[in-house]
Amino acid sequence: MKFEDVYFINGTAYAGKSTMVHLLAEKHGGVECGENYHDALLPELDPREFPGLTYTRDLEDWHDFVRRSPEEYEAWIDRTSKECETLELRILKEIAGKGRKVFVDTNICPETLREISDGDHVLIMLADPAVSVKRFFERPDREKQFLYRLMMEEPDPEAALENFRHCLERVNSPARYDAFLHSGFKVILRDERRTVEETLALAEAAFGLSDENM
Repeated sequence: MKFEDVYFINGTAYAGKSTMVHLLAEKHGGVECGENYHDALLPELDPREFPGLTYTRDLEDWHDFVRRSPEEYEAWIDRTSKECETLELRILKEIAGKGRKVFVDTNICPETLREISDGDHVLIMLADPAVSVKRFFERPDREKQFLYRLMMEEPDPEAALENFRHCLERVNSPARYDAFLHSGFKVILRDERRTVEETLALAEAAFGLSDENM
């Protein structure tokens, strides 16, 4: 199945994916499928079919989340991404093809995107791999601050923080960055000197949407 009216943005953390999806949907009167939009299906998931996604849903002691080894964390991220892809495809089949553009902050891997979309409907956005590790706890959102508090409650908070940094390094590695960079899709690299409006213009150009509202 090809999604003709769906525009996908994938890539690394802190690259601006969710911001671009929001602005594109707003400007072009489209449907916004923002970060983790598949969470709407989370309550009904069977843990035997979706062990990655239901891990946090059913977690009894959140300290176990931050105590995992980098290898365990990476394996969970990879498994969960595949499960997210399954749910995204399920949702998109329901909302696509109804006369409105759909803009997606996606977990769908480049291999699958080649099968379900044309190349000019996929954009990769990348930030330096080190950014995700350095800035993880700088964001004020409740999820990250909650995890930080959990680590501060550990018997050795510094060791807990260092372990979690290694977890983040595993899932934001140069190898993962390079795989996106050389995926064959159009790429926008994070540039602190560029404004949000300038990045939006680049995203529109990548999707062939530049002249729509002129």
